[in-house]
Amino acid sequence: MNICPTQVWNTTSIDLVYRVASLVSGLLIAVAQVHAREQAYPSRPIRLVSTSAPGGSSDVIARTVAQQVESASGWNFVVDNRAGAAGIIGYGIVAKAAPDGYTVLHATAALVINPSIYRKLPYDVHRDFTPITSLGSAYGYLVIVNPSVPARSLKDFIALARNKDNRLLYGSPGVGNSLHLAGATFNERAGTQLVHVPYKGVAPVFNALISGEIQVLFSPAAAVLQHVQSGKMRALAFTGPERWEGLPDIPTVAEAAIPGFDISGSWHGWFAPAQTPDAIIDTLHNAIRAAIHTPKVRDFLKAAGYEPDGRPPAEFRRFIAAEIKRYAEEVRKAGVEPQ
Repeated sequence: MNICPTQVWNTTSIDLVYRVASLVSGLLIAVAQVHAREQAYPSRPIRLVSTSAPGGSSDVIARTVAQQVESASGWNFVVDNRAGAAGIIGYGIVAKAAPDGYTVLHATAALVINPSIYRKLPYDVHRDFTPITSLGSAYGYLVIVNPSVPARSLKDFIALARNKDNRLLYGSPGVGNSLHLAGATFNERAGTQLVHVPYKGVAPVFNALISGEIQVLFSPAAAVLQHVQSGKMRALAFTGPERWEGLPDIPTVAEAAIPGFDISGSWHGWFAPAQTPDAIIDTLHNAIRAAIHTPKVRDFLKAAGYEPDGRPPAEFRRFIAAEIKRYAEEVRKAGVEPQ
């Protein structure tokens, strides 16, 4: 007897076919929905966590870039200022945020210095963050003194500072920040005896130098330019590889006294929580890079003492790894004990 093939299909077989078809259909719909969400990103405001107080130099840079992205794309950023504790509060918040592209971190070099300063942190730089891009990097710092310091050149200053009896004080906004480490590295390379005095913030440091409470400061160049021009501070040298264009008559430390000396300045960059989808990271990077290289933002960053950047995420990740190692060595040489 001949059996028609269709006769072997019983109710169970047909039900199985329907179940498989339904499962495949559901998977296709889910994939399509995920793709649609990625295509529509961002569909709501993005929280930008700034580790600086409102109006601080880092916060102003964060807002300037965000505003340019908003203007070009129609996106909306909500800045969430979480200042204090060397940025640890803000970094910890972003490390624990959902990796959906709706929480972004504006960070400075403190992010990569902290692992060498603090034994316990609520985040791990490599594990908990996805680098997006660098906004800009500073070439170096100005070596600044109070006008009462009897040294008109860097060589004279070094000779003065090698004498413990002179007790020259230099300030920075805390312990283990990039300005503190710049001074400590200078001490190590120049053989000087500068004594570090930590303050709670940049403004108190500037006031202390102007009043004569401290005698020395290693500072981002643009931050003290008007004080130098007014005579309230005296610039002796620049720590970068080339003279700063804002004060072209001020020599580099390498030119003036210590061949080969080069201390790069800080940087500003944006990060997302780890596991944020690559498509979202690429979307953010493209928008930020475009904003950085508009004439408005580029000129702003240069005036603030930073070279506009915008490097790809993979390159920025390599930079971060190198910075962690560099600052670990500077902390070691400075003799800073982890807290």
